[in-house]
Amino acid sequence: MPSAAASAPAPNALTDTMSDRARSLLVPVADPEAPAPAAPPAVAPVLPGRPDADRPQVRAPGHQPDVANGPPCPWCSTPNRPDRHYCARCAMPLVASGDQATVRAPWWRRLFGGRRQETPWAGERPRLRRVFDRIGTWITVAVVATLAVLGFMYIPDGVQNTRDHFAKRAPVSPDGIKASRSFPGHNPELLIDKLSNTWWGPGISESGQGQWVEASFTEPTRLLDVIITPGVSTRADKLRESALPHRVKATITMKDGSVKTRDLTLDQGAGGQRRPFRVGEVTKVRFTIESAHAASAKKQVAISEIEFFGPSSANRS
Repeated sequence: MPSAAASAPAPNALTDTMSDRARSLLVPVADPEAPAPAAPPAVAPVLPGRPDADRPQVRAPGHQPDVANGPPCPWCSTPNRPDRHYCARCAMPLVASGDQATVRAPWWRRLFGGRRQETPWAGERPRLRRVFDRIGTWITVAVVATLAVLGFMYIPDGVQNTRDHFAKRAPVSPDGIKASRSFPGHNPELLIDKLSNTWWGPGISESGQGQWVEASFTEPTRLLDVIITPGVSTRADKLRESALPHRVKATITMKDGSVKTRDLTLDQGAGGQRRPFRVGEVTKVRFTIESAHAASAKKQVAISEIEFFGPSSANRS
């Protein structure tokens, strides 16, 4: 029988050499190990924060010198010790003794009696006022005072004028009427007869300047309006027959004897012309002609009607 050595295959020299070389290139790598836990820090970390402010320490007040017995400062009225020559607050010289006695307060402080109140602290001082601010203040005070005086004087008249403006009107008939002169057959009584085809004329050609008619009232009467109808009629075709009054001056006699005037300007047209009067306690009204429309040597001025109106008794209800 053949032997065991004879039965084993013969080794290959080339194959063995390549395997050894490959094995020699392999580098053994150890398995990774878990890292060891780190030791806890000696001081625990904290988030950044704001530093705590130091608590204020309250100190007891020290000894305060007695200053109530000293003279007050003429500048800020702060009391000071008798031995001081300058004010402890404003550092101004005190009028105490020696050379400081010659120091005087300004004339305007002496005029108005000086300052009797204590000077305020810096945070409590009022706003600085300049010269123009003071002038503006005085102007404002003067305007307000003037308006107050005017309001006290004219408010009653304003209230009465407002009432007259909205009051209902009622006709008022005069108790008598007269004129400076009259054309025959055209007496002044025709001015208050409620007829528009009768008229009064002075019987003088041209404008009749200076001629007048006067209505009188037995009882003092408040008159609000007056209506004057110029010409010999209210018809337009009759306007050329006479001159028409243009400017008329109304002289009003009051109950107390005082006299007021109203200037009335009339248009050159037919029909009655209303004019505001608004005067109270009237006893007489004189209408004086000052100029006329279409005046000529062949015409005289004529007035057909004069009507007076006062407040209606319905206003009182």
